[in-house]
Amino acid sequence: MSSSIVETVDIKAPVAVTWALWSDVTRWPKFLSHVQRVDPLDERRFAWHLSLPGAEKSFVAELTEVVPENRIAWKTTEGVHHAGVVTFHRLDDFSSRVALQIEYDPQGFVERLGALTNLDATLANYDLGEFQKLAEVTAAGRISEIR
Repeated sequence: MSSSIVETVDIKAPVAVTWALWSDVTRWPKFLSHVQRVDPLDERRFAWHLSLPGAEKSFVAELTEVVPENRIAWKTTEGVHHAGVVTFHRLDDFSSRVALQIEYDPQGFVERLGALTNLDATLANYDLGEFQKLAEVTAAGRISEIR
């Protein structure tokens, strides 16, 4: 059984801000609630350490595509199997839309239950909300600096 998550969020921050925040792996634990830490292994590979309901997970993900201020795509190479893409869309000079899509194979009872009950999508939506808060506060701070 394969599972798919697709979530979007509109943010009162320009694409340059949303891109800069998401492309900085050191910030991921600030808005991805299940991520304990991400360790860069080289320019394209990262070791993820997660704390999920009922499970601790680790995996290595490799960036498969990076288009600045447009998209970041990845797939796992070790550990849990999944792939995803996050895209950045300009709505106007001061706002953007961030879209997240993840395809994965739920393993074990907890992950299968999460997929069946849409808990996985709820968690992704929550994390995008946390990202929205971070991006909007960051954008507001940058506008204040300019004035």
